[in-house]
Amino acid sequence: MEKKQVHILTDTPSLANHYVAELRDVQVHGDSMRFRRNLERLGELLAYEISKTLPYREATITTPLAETQTLLLAEQPVLATILRAGLPLYNGMLNYFDKAYSTFVGAYRVEEENTALQINMEYLASTDLHDKILILADPMLATGRSLVKSYQGMLRHGKPLQVHFAAAIAAPEGLAYVQEQVPEAHVWLGALDDHLNEKSYIVPGLGDAGDLAFGPKI
Repeated sequence: MEKKQVHILTDTPSLANHYVAELRDVQVHGDSMRFRRNLERLGELLAYEISKTLPYREATITTPLAETQTLLLAEQPVLATILRAGLPLYNGMLNYFDKAYSTFVGAYRVEEENTALQINMEYLASTDLHDKILILADPMLATGRSLVKSYQGMLRHGKPLQVHFAAAIAAPEGLAYVQEQVPEAHVWLGALDDHLNEKSYIVPGLGDAGDLAFGPKI
């Protein structure tokens, strides 16, 4: 994947740094509403940045005083996310791409002692993806396996024209895996972290995004 296909918001000082900082901060983690809102706001920033790369068409609109020319999206993208942790990030993108159709995937990691990390995908509800612009949002790009497996499952519903992966935080290992498996994808990140630990969690990371947003799972 070419370098221009990887975009990291916190490489440039902006409000994205504040949102990512609060997502990480254990002093803020007790406020699940604020955690969800910060993921949502980061999704809005990512959607705005992605929107700059999409195709537009010329249009004429009428104001109370005159007709004027403007540019409008040629076509709304399809937004996709992985349940449950991806919902706040997806909601932020939906705030901006407010006419977009949506795709939802139920995928999760299976962690058992002395066995390799496995990804189970048990649910997929997708709109038609043929020749569409697909934006797949998942807050944590750790190993990249759930993201890639979800995308590969979506291909049963058509081959997208463009593919964008969006995450709040990524590990270099996960980014490299995505680059290898889906080289055509553009990757949009809040931040790129240092490494994965022995349990495949991102370091410094922020913890379990799903648990912090919606409560611990059993």
